[in-house]
Amino acid sequence: MFGQDRTELRKMFFSAWQKHLKQEFMQPLDAVIAKIIELHPEYHELLENKEALDKDYTPEMGQTNPFLHMAMHISIQEQLSTKRPIGIEQLYQSMLNKHKDAHETEHLMMECLGQMLWEAQSQNKMPDENDYLSCLKKYS
Repeated sequence: MFGQDRTELRKMFFSAWQKHLKQEFMQPLDAVIAKIIELHPEYHELLENKEALDKDYTPEMGQTNPFLHMAMHISIQEQLSTKRPIGIEQLYQSMLNKHKDAHETEHLMMECLGQMLWEAQSQNKMPDENDYLSCLKKYS
């Protein structure tokens, strides 16, 4: 989505948020990022502090990585807009009908996305879209 450089990815979040706050012109990706940030007021203060650029967020420290969290929202929105993997939009709609909240539905999808990515990384293999879709079906 953004490349492999953690600092550059984080700078995109800071930049988009600053453009939003200053009501400056935004590229489409900036607008998507700003919208995601708006949905997460718990991260607003963080995105006004450049020290967060280099901070590590680890589960061992009991922390959720806010940048990973927001990037996963963006990934899910990209999946829905591109209709990839095949069947994602129908599962999303079914989940949304059941849970009645788009943001919460994305959080449920993030559970499955994170699990799929973790399994692929830990087994040194490509992510399995079928496992991902099967996991999503549990929530629909």
